Amino acid sequence: MLRYAGILGSIGYPTFYLLRFTKSTPVYEDIVLRLFAIAASLLILLRAHWPATLKPYFFPFSWVALTFSLPFFFVFTSLKNGGGPVAVANTLMAVFFTILFADRRNMLAMLAIGFATAAGLYWATDPHPKLPIDYVARLPTLLLTIVGGSLFKLALERATAERVRQAYASLAGSIAHEMRNPLGQLKYTLENIEKVLPPPTTKAQAQVLTQDDQNALYRYVAQGVAAVQRGLQVVSMTLDEVHQKPLRSDSFLLLSAGDACTKAVEEFGYEDASQRARVSLHVERDFVFHGDETAFLFVLFNLIKNALAYPKLQLCITVEDGQVRVSDNGPGIPPAVLARRFQPFHTSGKKGGTGLGLSYCQRVMQAFGGRISCSSVLGESTCFTLKFPPVTAEESEALRNAALQQARELLAGRRLLVVDDQATLRAVTRQKLVLTGAILDECSDGEQALVMLAHNRYDLMVLDLNMPGLDGYEVTERIRAGHSGIDRSLRIVAHSSEPAAEAEIKTRRAGMDGFVAKPCEQVVLLQALCRCLQKTSVVETGGTSQLAGRSVLLADDSAFNRKAIAAYLQHAGVTVTQAGSGQEALDMLASMDHCDAILMDIEMPGMTGMETARAIRASEMGCRHAPILALTAHSEADMVAAALDAGMSDLLVKPVDMATLYGALLEWLAPAVAVSALTPQPACATAAMTSGLLDMERLESYHRLGVLDELLGDLLPVIKEHIGSVEAAVSAKDLVGCRDALHSLIGMSGEAGAQALCQLARRFYHPVRESRWPAQADWMDSLLALAGESCRALHDYSAAYRTR
Repeated sequence: MLRYAGILGSIGYPTFYLLRFTKSTPVYEDIVLRLFAIAASLLILLRAHWPATLKPYFFPFSWVALTFSLPFFFVFTSLKNGGGPVAVANTLMAVFFTILFADRRNMLAMLAIGFATAAGLYWATDPHPKLPIDYVARLPTLLLTIVGGSLFKLALERATAERVRQAYASLAGSIAHEMRNPLGQLKYTLENIEKVLPPPTTKAQAQVLTQDDQNALYRYVAQGVAAVQRGLQVVSMTLDEVHQKPLRSDSFLLLSAGDACTKAVEEFGYEDASQRARVSLHVERDFVFHGDETAFLFVLFNLIKNALAYPKLQLCITVEDGQVRVSDNGPGIPPAVLARRFQPFHTSGKKGGTGLGLSYCQRVMQAFGGRISCSSVLGESTCFTLKFPPVTAEESEALRNAALQQARELLAGRRLLVVDDQATLRAVTRQKLVLTGAILDECSDGEQALVMLAHNRYDLMVLDLNMPGLDGYEVTERIRAGHSGIDRSLRIVAHSSEPAAEAEIKTRRAGMDGFVAKPCEQVVLLQALCRCLQKTSVVETGGTSQLAGRSVLLADDSAFNRKAIAAYLQHAGVTVTQAGSGQEALDMLASMDHCDAILMDIEMPGMTGMETARAIRASEMGCRHAPILALTAHSEADMVAAALDAGMSDLLVKPVDMATLYGALLEWLAPAVAVSALTPQPACATAAMTSGLLDMERLESYHRLGVLDELLGDLLPVIKEHIGSVEAAVSAKDLVGCRDALHSLIGMSGEAGAQALCQLARRFYHPVRESRWPAQADWMDSLLALAGESCRALHDYSAAYRTR
């Protein structure tokens, strides 16, 4: 309303001033008052451009501005002009707009203060003040307008409040209803885990679990994880639908409809075996589509859940050319309800439903380029049809080539070990990988794999889980223990036909970096290997890791959240200081000698996370430049922008898993480690220093390909050129030029293997991309120093290889 008030005032006051020249000249010249009203309207309209220090005063200013521009201005000028029909009309117009723009209580206060101030100023400044008779005679009409407007406002506010209350009640009830299914499944899972656990005892003695019990525990844990994921999907779906958040098509993959439907049927959280028996799947003709697997699974989960809400109903999922049909023999849907089936907040047939599930399904299918439709025969059946746009042979080949190209970029020149006891499967895997340019070795059992790993350096291992002798889990355990000097940080991707949900839990627990099911298409295998190589590897042994020794302040008003995140960090060797509020965090930081990073909940009582971040950045504390990672349950674009504007470095969406937390901290702490290493080092420390500055794997792959000197000869001058461009843009205070130069520097330094420089440039690129300079005062000096050190390290590295 204020925005429209600003637009109306900015246009109306000058326009009506110009129109007066077509009529008789008024008694009173009000140009000065009009200029004030126009300025006030423009300031209201330009609220987004107010300085941060003045924004807290916007609403008091707007209150005064509207009071001046409407009741005061029109009453004062009407009295100065001696009343008349125009004055009466102007006063009624001012009353009307005040009623429209303000709520009931503010409207009454603004009218009373505006009228009284106008009358008092008129009486004090006019040499011959008088009340115009025609103006006074219209006071009953004016009072009736005010009383009627007040009653109207009161009724409107009450109706709006009731609608808001109903909407909140509906949304809360909807989420509670949808969460019953995953929470019930989680309860069932925990009850099963309780049955498998050995009997309790107070004696310090070993208690043995059989192999069957262990497998059952992993199966139940996998079911519990799936239930939690479904619950989180319900929350995410609800928030995405409320905020109309679109799906990102740039993350879509080529998916098999048959495989995705099979996964949905296998992983859905059934209440019991009899419910599972009511669902059947028929893959008549499989096809591929371009989409997001998680979103598609949620569509099927939603349709399955809706159908199974009816007892004894049989559900059949059919996959055929270009479409998936989900049909049942239930009670059907009346035609009137069917027409509104995909509207948000519309439900039928079950009490407490969200009314958002099918609306979200429709948005997912539209994002895929397809559509969802529903047909029903009342009393007999209902069928939902998911239709997908065809993926042509050319598109399929293009997607395959894109995946192959990405794999070539990541795998070319790297050494891979394929371990599988089946010779045929090893040959198939080799065939899928041969075009990547990777150096491929293979072996048939775990013992032989350990021997090969002890004598050769490998970048990645594709490991079967079920093998005679040493199985995949035992092999991984020995690797992570550093058996026979094997590189403990070796990336391991499990390749097995075990059920995916259970295998992913087991392989993660064993310390593997990824999992891909057998059998799988070439693209799926390549994507799994690429994801493994791209993500940050955090291998922990004996409580130490790449994060060991770092200090982190964790601020969150929830003791449970602090306990969970602190456990992750302490397991990685991080020293954690906990604070339960923003003020407590500030007090602790003021007394700390050093802090590498700050994890900050956004929504804390009292001082919020954003307010705390602003206070930290504005302080003189030694840790004021430390990265601040926001913890929040919201991921909307405006929340991200507000967090960055407050001085936060990044945003992590709750619940935060271990890998995401470690990866984010490593990304932000690595530049700080590199910058701190820029002090002069003795010659004997060169190797250790280089390992912190450079991406050794990338450089070694260049050496194996015989292009190391050529690439460094080309890239180093360009890096120096980009550094010069950044420096020039900073001197000229050119944010756009600085953004472009930093963007180029990130790409070139990453290609050259200048890992720390790439990370530091990316760190400074985030605020510059948001049209603000980095908060760190000496950021340009840090970048220049690290660039010089990185270039020298690259020269030394290249020279060392030439002398080998």
